[in-house]
This record gives sequence, C-alpha cells and structure tokens, in this order.
Amino acid sequence: MTRADLDKNPADVAAMFDDVAKRYDLTNDILSLGQDRRWRGAVVDAVDAKRGERVLDLAAGTGTSSQPFADRGAEVVPCDFSLGMLRVGKRAKPHLSFTAGDGTRLPFADNTFDAVTISFGLRNIVDPDAGLRELLRVTRPGGRLVVCEFSHPTWAPFRTVYIEYLMKALPPIARTVSSSPDAYVYLAESIRAWPDQPGLAARIDAAGWQSVRWRNLSGGIVALHHAVAP
Repeated sequence: MTRADLDKNPADVAAMFDDVAKRYDLTNDILSLGQDRRWRGAVVDAVDAKRGERVLDLAAGTGTSSQPFADRGAEVVPCDFSLGMLRVGKRAKPHLSFTAGDGTRLPFADNTFDAVTISFGLRNIVDPDAGLRELLRVTRPGGRLVVCEFSHPTWAPFRTVYIEYLMKALPPIARTVSSSPDAYVYLAESIRAWPDQPGLAARIDAAGWQSVRWRNLSGGIVALHHAVAP
C-alpha cells in the first residue's frame, strides 16, 4: 500500500498502526539503530515539563514517549488514533491516561495543556496543518509546542545515502522484524515527501504559533521544532 493510497483512506492508516502495535517499539529501535531513544530523550528535555503541568503527547502510540513526562511529575495524556496501539500501551502502562483521538479533532477543551508534543506522527495526520491548529487550540497562552519529526539531512552526500537506505534497505529489514512490513514502505515514502526544516517551520508559523525555531539531530535526519502559543 502506498502513501497515496493511505492519504485517500485515512482509516487505513489507523488500521496499519493497529497491525504493527505489538512489535512497534522493537522495530523502531532496530530500524533507527537505537537512535530513537536519543531522539525521544531530546524531546523530553525540549518540552521541559515541570511537576504538575499538563502535557499532551499526541501520536503517543504505546506510551513509550509519554512515560518520561510522568516520571518528571507532569500529568501526561498519551493520545493516539490507533486503538491497537492504545491497547498495547494500556496493558504495559495502566497508570497512564491513554486517550483515543483524531489529530484534526482533538477531544480536549480549549487551553487545556501547558505543553503539547508530537513525535514522528505529524506526517500521519491526514491534514498536518489542521493538526497544528488543533494543537494550538488546546494549548494555554504561553504554552510550548515540540514537534519531533524526520527531516532532511543537511550534508548532501549523506542525504543521498540516507534516501537510499530509506527506499531500498528499510523495507527488507522491516520484513524480518515487523508484523506489517508494508507499513514501513509507507514510512519511507512519507519521510521522503515531508518538507525540510524551514518548510515545516513555515507551516507551524502559518498555523498561528510564535517564536518558531528548530534544532537538528543526527545530522538532520530528525529535527526538533519548538514554538510558543500566543
């Protein structure tokens, strides 16, 4: 199934993630060569959640990205559109408040959260710009946004090698470790089509966020975009 197919059928995206839920964290660890742990640690540091703050972790999957916020004393809400992911997460982390939600129509009131974050999930929202506006709606004035997403390596020769890995090596590796390797063909296509760092910054700004900036991780394979709610 291609990216274009899934864009026409958003429900298929949720079903795809349901299929990979059981081995999702392990597969990501293998495919990223362990770098996903470092990237998620950078997100936690960037959000800088304080004890008692409310944090929305959108596209939280099984809650692996949410637990560190709870460990810091924040009230974290892991939210995802894949019920399969949420079920796996709830079994492993029953103390977290897993919530089903569509990124374009979040089930939260205005001005609910002190910080909102989404890691490797903005690409999977059927309308990412609507998702950014929804994240702003549920964030209190002065609250923080942190988007962790695959991006464009800044060194041209490395960028070529990286694209080759995505399109040729990633799917065969996924077939050996994932319960749904087609999902990783989609992953590779969606990463290649995603805007670069300035392009995403412009979209965040257009959604109404202020003070947008970014920091590259792993040579630009991943970028952390920060912004503030007006």
